[in-house]
Amino acid sequence: MLINRLTTADPEFDQRLDALLAWDASVNDDITQTVKAILADVRERGDAALVEYTNRFDHRQVASAAELVVEGDALEQALARIPESQVAALREAAARIEAYHQHQKQDSWTYTEANGTVLGQKVTPLDRVGLYAPGGKAVYPSSILMAAVPAKVAGVPEVVLVTPTPKGELNDIVLAAAAVAGVSRVITVGGAQAVAALAYGTETVPKVDKIVGPGNIFVATAKREVFGTVDIDMIAGPSEILVVCDGKTDPDWVAMDLFSQAEHDEDAQAILLCPDGSFIDKVYQSIEKLLPGMERKGIIEVSLANRGALIHVRDMAEAIALSNRIAPEHLELSVENPDDYLAAIRHAGAIFMGRHTSESLGDYCAGPNHVLPTSGTARFSSPLGVYDYVKRSSIIHCSPEGASLLGEVASVLARGEYLEAHARSAEYRIIK
Repeated sequence: MLINRLTTADPEFDQRLDALLAWDASVNDDITQTVKAILADVRERGDAALVEYTNRFDHRQVASAAELVVEGDALEQALARIPESQVAALREAAARIEAYHQHQKQDSWTYTEANGTVLGQKVTPLDRVGLYAPGGKAVYPSSILMAAVPAKVAGVPEVVLVTPTPKGELNDIVLAAAAVAGVSRVITVGGAQAVAALAYGTETVPKVDKIVGPGNIFVATAKREVFGTVDIDMIAGPSEILVVCDGKTDPDWVAMDLFSQAEHDEDAQAILLCPDGSFIDKVYQSIEKLLPGMERKGIIEVSLANRGALIHVRDMAEAIALSNRIAPEHLELSVENPDDYLAAIRHAGAIFMGRHTSESLGDYCAGPNHVLPTSGTARFSSPLGVYDYVKRSSIIHCSPEGASLLGEVASVLARGEYLEAHARSAEYRIIK
């Protein structure tokens, strides 16, 4: 069996689905202790520790932290070294991402009450953000665009990218993506030591206000540990796709859409919900036919066997209810009239409407962000966006009359909490 086959008519369906969805995000104590030691060392010794860990883990021979920095002309030169088709694709994707995120910009606002008191909100971009991009076998220039472009739209003055370069081998498309996205500088370090450098700052790496971007378990653990010193985007789990289909899409399309997430890693999850049992059989046959020709066949096989599923539902209403229960990172509504179902979707990171909208288009160039909530967290969280790179300050400007009026209310509440100084501070402003 290449992929799990489930039906909601099975009395044990709920238990089987829960087991399939379960993702152990528990903290590994050994890794946590290792990460804590690295964080403390970089915080204490700065560049010296950063160089030492980079040489050890990335098999490099760096003499000083200055050798880890790539910026300015070096980033632009990377653009000249990659194929023109890649340059054009990066620029087109960046332009579309920017156009979409321009719609997310928030303005400061105020309003004035009748007595002259002014209340409002001031929206201010963060001063500096740090992006983490994996290096080595996993290279995601698209993630650099998705993280950096909204930051620039938000007005963040400085965006710093950290990315490991095993054996010192720079990846030109990563540097090129950084150039296109407006990254200020690239620091060629990775792992927990890179997170530490961004969170605490070193002589070479500036301290940032927020760290975003995917990484391995050491990176994820480090992000969890430094949260509070800096902000982070999320602790992401494996990638997920849920396809809701009415049974009328080309089964090869559906199979390949499932593969598109399963190929990320062995823990990724790909699920199909469909009320047509014969169509599910056709999708299974497409999986059998297409899988042998996939370059990442081994990864896809493990992902589908361990966490994938073709689920036969009673009807489309049950499919939508199950979708909300799963709260997927990526949801494809591969149906005739997707707008008919949109209002009923409550929990999804991104919703791909109709048969022609593959999830992969969202990964690269549609425009909306591909940094999305995983592991059911779409129940309460949202995609990365411009709003993640700004902070909001409340504005309160009382007129004398307003201060007097509010003072009377505040006085009563403060004395009810036995906070005399609060009460008297407000009472001083009451007009007698």
